[in-house]
Amino acid sequence: MFRIGVLASTNGTDLQAIIDEIKAGRMRGIELAVVISNKKNAFALERARAQGFKAVFIDPKGKTRQQYDRELAAELKKNKVNLVVLVGYMRILSPEFVRTFPRRIINIHPALMPKFSGPGYFGANVHEAVLKAGEKETGCTIHFVDEGVDTGEIIVQKKVAVSPNDTADTLKEKVQALEKKWYPKVIKRLAAISASAR
Repeated sequence: MFRIGVLASTNGTDLQAIIDEIKAGRMRGIELAVVISNKKNAFALERARAQGFKAVFIDPKGKTRQQYDRELAAELKKNKVNLVVLVGYMRILSPEFVRTFPRRIINIHPALMPKFSGPGYFGANVHEAVLKAGEKETGCTIHFVDEGVDTGEIIVQKKVAVSPNDTADTLKEKVQALEKKWYPKVIKRLAAISASAR
């Protein structure tokens, strides 16, 4: 069984897309082992628990980034996670954490990297920056996480047109539709690669 661990800080809409695919039997051999958040009230935790998945809050209060990430890594290892999946995770992972899971951490970014990526580019900021720059297209990028911010190797990029009447909210909806479709597909692809390497 290919076990994934999801790190989430917000609502977990992409997490729901993964859960839906698992429940529909379209992610055979893949198990959602644990959902972990740094926010006690993150709806992603509630979402996971309500649907019968393990959900864990790890409190960052009073801990350095390294201390927190060691606790995070220990929880993922305890749950025998093969792939770490970031879903709206609002913390920068420490180099030590990234080295603990080499090429086994993926993230989804709501723009076409390297455009509109790096420190400060998250959530609505990204879509607002795309509109301000007068871009004709945007999309999502699924990439491996390395020790930089949004600098990891790109796995998949999917595009969507930017309309003259788009707002940050309408762009978010368009991009999230791509994310929900492609994040589960990439997880399946990585699970298949892992299985063939065994």
